[in-house]
Amino acid sequence: MNPEHTNWAGNITFGAARHHAPASIEELQVLAAGSPRMRAIGTGHSFNRLADTTGDLISVAGLPKLLEIDAARRTITVAAGMRYGELGSPLHRRGWALPNLASLPHISVAGAVSTGTHGSGNALGSLSTAVRAVQLVTTEGEVATLDRDRDSDTFPGGVVALGALGILTHLTLDLVPAFEVRQYVYDELPYAQLVKHFDEILSAAYSVSVFITWRAPLRAQVWLKRRVGDHAEEPAPRWLGARLADGPRHPMAGMSPAACTPQLGEPGPWHERLPHFRLDFMPSSGEELQSEFFVGRDSAVEALEAVARLADRVAPVLQTAEIRTVAADDLWLSPAHQRDSVALHFTWIADTEAVTPVVAAVQTALAAFDARPHWAKMFSTDSTDSTDSTDSTDSTDRLPMSRRYERADEFVALAERFDPRGALRNKLLDAYFPSAAGRVAG
Repeated sequence: MNPEHTNWAGNITFGAARHHAPASIEELQVLAAGSPRMRAIGTGHSFNRLADTTGDLISVAGLPKLLEIDAARRTITVAAGMRYGELGSPLHRRGWALPNLASLPHISVAGAVSTGTHGSGNALGSLSTAVRAVQLVTTEGEVATLDRDRDSDTFPGGVVALGALGILTHLTLDLVPAFEVRQYVYDELPYAQLVKHFDEILSAAYSVSVFITWRAPLRAQVWLKRRVGDHAEEPAPRWLGARLADGPRHPMAGMSPAACTPQLGEPGPWHERLPHFRLDFMPSSGEELQSEFFVGRDSAVEALEAVARLADRVAPVLQTAEIRTVAADDLWLSPAHQRDSVALHFTWIADTEAVTPVVAAVQTALAAFDARPHWAKMFSTDSTDSTDSTDSTDSTDRLPMSRRYERADEFVALAERFDPRGALRNKLLDAYFPSAAGRVAG
């Protein structure tokens, strides 16, 4: 199978009739205006059919590279298909940084922003919250821009937009002064301590990740990413029953840490510490599936306990799970919309048949906390959150969006304004945000 016909993990084979990689904005404009059905794709780091179409699948990776820093405005404008890892060194050399990064630096800026992808940190929003402006090509072949300052009424609907407004070509991101980070790992944190001291643990650094396999005895691994200068003291050798790691660690037990960013307190630039993995290593490709659910920060412990009650079902098909925090934002379709959130991430084995019913069970257990799924990962689309529901690759049932995303109707209207002929629609968008024009074929 040609890699361009599948997603990053290989669990989705795209149904597109044609594949394109336009080399210029002008080429993209002609292609968009002439396509009856289209979707965009970046690095393909998705686990469902959000990017799928029966028509033209358009990669933005071939568009001209752009990396333009505006020091006066404290922004950087980049090409949509560029990977976050490509921005780090040029920014750091000029004395600038992005506020946060995801665990993988290999993902495209456009794909991450469009789906609400995030890193971790109590005071840090998702990667989408750094966006100042987006430029896109509409299905009429026109170039349009949404700017945070100029278009304050619609901009919050045009960032985490699931590719429903147009094909992104450029994004302008906010910058902060460059900083360095020290990374420490603690092993064998007892689960009882995690739930008892949850706020203390997730507040212990600029960015914190907790890994747990949900296998008995329940123990967690804590990754602390501390800005240099924020903590004068050295980390304690023991903390809440956990041990300071005596060597580099990988989030998955038994795997070589060679692909991971430096640990053991060695200071380094933000872009070489905030991700878990190094840009020059691909930690895993095609060997996993992923799901993620966002719950309110005030419900985090109860949500963890709900997952713990499913441990006997979760553990056999799980590689590892990660717990992170995301600050609230005002973006209409952000999983952290108007809610300081805890993101419960699951890295599953690469077995869709075995994993799908477990994902549905987890989602059902978290429904009581109004859990919102990560848009690019596996989740159920059944309206009742039943354990019998299917994953998003097949179902077209609609979840009660009015309860989870109160701006859903406004988003549908915005999408119809930018894409009046529905060329960007597909089955997954129809499942969640049915258009006034009705469902589409694919």
